Amino acid sequence: MSAAYGECFDPTGARYGIPTFPWKFAPDDEQFATRRQLRARGLRPGGQPIAAQVMRVNRRAGTVRVAYLYRIDRAKPVRPMTSRKWGALALAMLARRTCPNCQVIYSYCMPTSLGMCVLCAYPEPTPKEG
Repeated sequence: MSAAYGECFDPTGARYGIPTFPWKFAPDDEQFATRRQLRARGLRPGGQPIAAQVMRVNRRAGTVRVAYLYRIDRAKPVRPMTSRKWGALALAMLARRTCPNCQVIYSYCMPTSLGMCVLCAYPEPTPKEG
């Protein structure tokens, strides 16, 4: 067993306070799921505490990555989108597609690095008349 595996293996929760498993070694009995896995099933954590965690040590960078796991049996269904939420989302996306300088609505979102459309950020120089 490697040192990284031993550091991440704590199924009783004595070291970290919650059961901790190495990356890809979480119990496979359909008991736990991450937020993304819950969302794929149409569920959300619903205010429940973190039930376990999966940990990975990056030896090169010396960092630790953690994925929190929630119990599937305590998860609640995702709340449906209301018409007002859909309207607010549509207005937000319209604002992201509208250039603040020229007020043109594009089919893509404005680059946040520029803060405006590419044509306004990099206007073509006018040729000098000679």
